[in-house]
Amino acid sequence: MRFQVTRKPNVRKIEHFCVYSRQFLSILVTRSLLVEPPYVIQSEASLTPAALLPAIRHMWDLSAHKITALAASFDIARGAPVFTVEGKYTARGWTEWTQGFQFGAAILQFDATGEEFFLELGRRQTVDFMASHVSHVGVHDHGFNNVSTYGNLLRLMAEGRTPENTWERRFYELALKCSGAVQAARWTALPETGGYIYSFNGPHSLFSDTVRSLRALVLADRLGHALMGENDARISLMGRAIDHLRSTSRYNVYFGEGRDAYDIAGRVVHESIFNLNDRRYRCPSTQQGYTPFSTWTRGLAWIVCGYAEQLEYFATLPDSAFISYGGRAEVESLLTRTARATADFYLEYTPTCGIPYWDTGAPGLARLGDYLDRPADPFNHHEPVDSSAAAITAQGLLRLGTYLNGKSAGSGARYLQAGLTTARTLLGAPYLSEDPNHEGLLLHAVYHRPNGWDHAPDADGVPRGESCMWGDYHLRELALYIQRLAENKPYLTFFNV
Repeated sequence: MRFQVTRKPNVRKIEHFCVYSRQFLSILVTRSLLVEPPYVIQSEASLTPAALLPAIRHMWDLSAHKITALAASFDIARGAPVFTVEGKYTARGWTEWTQGFQFGAAILQFDATGEEFFLELGRRQTVDFMASHVSHVGVHDHGFNNVSTYGNLLRLMAEGRTPENTWERRFYELALKCSGAVQAARWTALPETGGYIYSFNGPHSLFSDTVRSLRALVLADRLGHALMGENDARISLMGRAIDHLRSTSRYNVYFGEGRDAYDIAGRVVHESIFNLNDRRYRCPSTQQGYTPFSTWTRGLAWIVCGYAEQLEYFATLPDSAFISYGGRAEVESLLTRTARATADFYLEYTPTCGIPYWDTGAPGLARLGDYLDRPADPFNHHEPVDSSAAAITAQGLLRLGTYLNGKSAGSGARYLQAGLTTARTLLGAPYLSEDPNHEGLLLHAVYHRPNGWDHAPDADGVPRGESCMWGDYHLRELALYIQRLAENKPYLTFFNV
């Protein structure tokens, strides 16, 4: 089964003349002719989680070696490992947002395989090195670092996978409570949407990445915690999470409503900039994308996955929890609309295999011809793909599809199948790293293309063949999620604590 609509040949020829022409055509076509956009990812309706189990088990075999090798070879005094150069992990002192992914990987390895060695490794690394991340007041990355470590360890205890220990449980809970409150304190108030958690760039900056890091806030709220402010004001962590979601939807996500000349439904901007003197929105921006008017696909990935996860979490709460925020229907409607719009955009502007290029407006794409009508080519000489964006998005698509199917049978099918298709691609060549001397697990990831930080092995200057810590982690998390579905084990969530 193909989620694709055939276009007229004369329309297809137009696409060669402009980098953004497909986006312009989308506005014309979807508004006048189609109920749904022309999805490009080619999905098989018969593909199931169980069909991926052999590839997943092979991935865990490779993962075990890579985790132990990195733990033995990498000097933590250099900082956290971020991305590989010629197959070896290196640090990059921008912000230390990847250490939780390194240590969390060992915890996921235990979760999937039951090998006690990895539980002890992840637990020891968390206790020895993660405390500074709990109290880090300079970043928006608490959900990445601390939920991947303390959160996973607490979840395993709640699931009965590790022995119940009251003081160990309280240790994890305290770390998560503090982490959520510290992140929530990075707050810029806005008149229309309540405000947002500002990025490491400063109070003027709203990042799309932070949506998935909201796990820290709602997990702390679930544990009964709050942020205490001046005069003992009790500030709701859930309230701040909802406000941040509203701000992100309003300013960082587009819905095809004519907001600007590049307003295409589901397009995501990496960053929004605000004037702090009058608290007004000023303009879109980007740190790691090509332009503020194209879509950096990892920013898109954080939105798809983050909103889907929050929908799952909010579904577990009573109606009374939403009274102060406009009611359940209003909150869930906003999140669903945002998740579906961005997921649809991903399905439309991603090659048939489910792996995106690093930015939908990257200039070299115009030289690739009809690049969306075939599998992505990580070895091309014009623009890199970003496998890490695919690993993050695939989980979001699966979660969104599962959530929607729970609301109305079959309504999430296209997202489920696209997520499984993307996962199948990532779990095989040329994306899965089979080389025991390469420290990465997921190949062809991109970190910061504009800054030129990614290693390019050839004279064409196009990065390829390297890994990043968040890509490796999210491939493991995706595999664990699918494995549990296939084996009818408890549904994997960050909030089962």
